[in-house]
Amino acid sequence: MLRFKLDENADPRWREPLVQAGHTVSTVAEEALRGAEDEIVAEICQNEKLCLITADLDFAQILDYPPEKYAGLIILRHPHPTLAGMARLIRQIVAALPNESPVGRLWIVEPGRIRIHESLPTEN
Repeated sequence: MLRFKLDENADPRWREPLVQAGHTVSTVAEEALRGAEDEIVAEICQNEKLCLITADLDFAQILDYPPEKYAGLIILRHPHPTLAGMARLIRQIVAALPNESPVGRLWIVEPGRIRIHESLPTEN
């Protein structure tokens, strides 16, 4: 089972499908990190080995946030980000987890698909 951190732009009700699937979920708000710089949230996720779920596209910048350094970066993208639509994206993540791991990867989750980005191997 995985450990997740919901960013401040994530509704706390999104945790329920993850918890029901046996995962641990904490939120930025619970830890008084609301308004914290992205770098601080990223560092906490990195240090605590938490997979971050966010709608913040800044975390999709792999040069700034190399996926291999994290327990997963999951970006939610919805053309009409209603509460119900975003909750469906969370359920889509839960459905994918038995077959795919976000660890060391960047997932871009859109309605009906998940794009998975892995870091390119570096040359020695």
